[in-house]
Amino acid sequence: MSEFEAVYLETKRKGLLRDKINQARRLLTPCTLCPRECEVDRLSDELGDCKTGEEAYVSSFNAHFGEETPLVGAFGSGTIFFTHCNLLCNFCQNYDISHEGNGTEYSLGQLAGTMLILQNNGCHNINFVTPSHVVPQILAALDMAIDGGLKIPLVFNSSGYDKVETLEILDGIIDIYMPDFKFWDPKIAELTCNAPDYPEVARKALKEMHRQVGDLQIDERGIATKGLLVRHLVMPNGTAGTEEVMRYIANEISKNTYVNIMDQYRPCGKSHHVEEISQSLSSAAFKYAMEQAKAAGITRFA
Repeated sequence: MSEFEAVYLETKRKGLLRDKINQARRLLTPCTLCPRECEVDRLSDELGDCKTGEEAYVSSFNAHFGEETPLVGAFGSGTIFFTHCNLLCNFCQNYDISHEGNGTEYSLGQLAGTMLILQNNGCHNINFVTPSHVVPQILAALDMAIDGGLKIPLVFNSSGYDKVETLEILDGIIDIYMPDFKFWDPKIAELTCNAPDYPEVARKALKEMHRQVGDLQIDERGIATKGLLVRHLVMPNGTAGTEEVMRYIANEISKNTYVNIMDQYRPCGKSHHVEEISQSLSSAAFKYAMEQAKAAGITRFA
């Protein structure tokens, strides 16, 4: 078995992590960390769309066995669910966390300690869920966690609404990127998230993520160690644009991209008030979406 080393350990040894922490922290005042570019002073606890000031909020952390198989293994993926979100889909299945702010403020020390608890419990990775708005906090806590012995892969589990400039700071930090690619049509993105730029942002984000880590690599145990894993939630009435999304991934990212096409859409949050997405996904619609993905050239499925 080849020996794995998380990429952030070398970054720390080279003395580059501190520079990245400072670089990310500067983006908080005025905040231009994500595509919303609210330009509030988060270091003074001014709040923009993500409702998060200087400290991160966490809703829960645990060894999660509901993630993709290469992340879960025998002992689970060490998920840290951050409260709030920068995309705010109106159909979010975690509406109480993303929109209503269900969670607890965490200091950097608490966040670092949580990473170490998950590692000590045997988790195969640290899986940051909805991390796009708390990149500076993650980096600062990571510095402390490394000093405490952290050594397992880091997973950046995001909506795909990530600025390339912020992702560039994460080069040499993140081992596994797991973004969503939610919608192809800007009109649908505006209708559901008030983010008509989402499709363009996600396309650029996925390219940058793949540039950093490449296709998903899985070790002899079946555990992911590095690479890109893309999630796509099929939505009713073709609103997610599955065919176009899969064609883009196959042609512009890699036909070897590991893709999880998900069938669990159900009306949540405020989606009942939006006609196009007010019903659950039919099995026939999901089957058709899978056919579209295969026709586009995707071959690796979760």
